[in-house]
Amino acid sequence: MDFTFYFLIFLAILAIVIVKKSLLIIPQSETKIIERLGKYNDTLKAGVNWIIPFIDSAKNIVVLNHGRYSYSSTIDLREQVYDFPSQNVITKDNIQMEINALLYFQIVDPYKAAYEINNLPNAIEKLTQTTLRNIIGELELDETLTSRDTINNKLRLVLDEATDKWGVKVNRVELQDITPPSTVLNAMEKQMQAERNKRAQILTSEGEKAAEILASEGEKTAMINRAEAAKQQAILTAEGEAQARIRKAEAEAKAIELITLAVGKSSNPANYLLAQKYIQMLQELAAGDKTKTVYLPYEATNLMGSIGGIKDLFKSE
Repeated sequence: MDFTFYFLIFLAILAIVIVKKSLLIIPQSETKIIERLGKYNDTLKAGVNWIIPFIDSAKNIVVLNHGRYSYSSTIDLREQVYDFPSQNVITKDNIQMEINALLYFQIVDPYKAAYEINNLPNAIEKLTQTTLRNIIGELELDETLTSRDTINNKLRLVLDEATDKWGVKVNRVELQDITPPSTVLNAMEKQMQAERNKRAQILTSEGEKAAEILASEGEKTAMINRAEAAKQQAILTAEGEAQARIRKAEAEAKAIELITLAVGKSSNPANYLLAQKYIQMLQELAAGDKTKTVYLPYEATNLMGSIGGIKDLFKSE
């Protein structure tokens, strides 16, 4: 009876072990490659899976775990990121620099990832490094610093095409850090400072030029305005003088007309006016400097006749 009891216990333990070895629970977004007697048999899906214990086994592949290579029977189907260490590259103009790249990829065919390549993470890393060196070697320093998107796209296309045989899809590549040598950085800093000074001088000279242009335009406008004002003033003065002469002439014409009416046709109005001018001149001479020489017209008789005409006019009134 004791033998039977121990035998049943042994069968129970064996059944538990067999069930445990036969049952595989695969988490979501993961898979396992099952080999039967060393040959590929099946790719397990997420959920509950059954295998033949001691005959079927999961294949171990190399994975990158916290920066170290290790073996695992579980294949992660989610997108993964590899942060590769900085590496030295040389540009087309022979400038050595350090570049750190980030690679985002996803295993889309577990069978190829397990059987087409021995060490998938190491292969991707080395391929990324060599491809990056080739791309940077075709660019000069300035292009390398300003063409990150171009470098990322070229690198992604090359890696995606090369890793397709390994069942890997490269989704994105990013250049994280580009570090030129300290001498180059100092030269670039001096160049940038010189460029800033140049721009400042250009802006200053352009400002001074604009100020001088505005000042000259303002002076020109002021001169034009002053000339226009002087022109208008001269025109108005001339028009005023013309109007004054016209009014004076009209007044003299009116005076002559009145004198003509007053003296009648017997006397000449011109003689009357001329006599008035002579008398006015004599009064001014008498009121002025006594030492001055007075010149009388040659035909003094006409003057006397005019004065006589004035006398006769007053008598008649």
